[in-house]
Amino acid sequence: MQPFAQDEFNRFILDNGVYGFFETPITLKSGRTSHFYANWRTVVEDVWLTEKLVRFVIRFVEAQDLAVDTFFGVPEGATKLGVLTQYTWARRRPDYGRGSHALAMGRAKPKEHGAARDRYFVGTPRGRVLLLEDVTTTGASSLSMLDGLQEAGLDVVGLLSLTNRMETRDDGKSVRQAVEEKGVAFYNMSTALELLPAAYRQLQPAANIARAIEAEFARYGVEPLRLL
Repeated sequence: MQPFAQDEFNRFILDNGVYGFFETPITLKSGRTSHFYANWRTVVEDVWLTEKLVRFVIRFVEAQDLAVDTFFGVPEGATKLGVLTQYTWARRRPDYGRGSHALAMGRAKPKEHGAARDRYFVGTPRGRVLLLEDVTTTGASSLSMLDGLQEAGLDVVGLLSLTNRMETRDDGKSVRQAVEEKGVAFYNMSTALELLPAAYRQLQPAANIARAIEAEFARYGVEPLRLL
């Protein structure tokens, strides 16, 4: 498998409509409103594109020299990615065989009763777990799932985000800071600060949208963003 190349991954994002702009702001899962989105649905609804994305994830993990036993996607945005990455990864391991690797999924809504391994999971992760997320804004969903993994006594070696919107949380911390405070490494494969200027040049939305996004980053961004 080829090594991970950031420019190639960025082009994959731009070529497949992950980024988009809105004249009227949309409400994100975090509850914030925004004039842009990073939406991986266009990719993970297509088998061929998802296979390419899985390869990018594996290349990135290998470039980071991360030892992983189970890839686990945050429900529900990264569930398919987690399952398919784990399947592909396991089949490439030299010890692959019956019982060698878990195929785990998380519950979108944890059960109210029972042990953590039953409440949070349909098939429990094993060994060194890498948590996958499609987009991180404030990290609320990711951190909630991370809490569930740690409550179950699992060894979480990292949280990997396909796209980090590079916003601070309401407590003023970045997602990276919030994750690392739980003793877990944070990785992002791309950032809005890097991709938004390229997406703006490609899609050419109106100047008022650019100014609105710049205002969003002035309020929430980990650093300012210039589009105009």
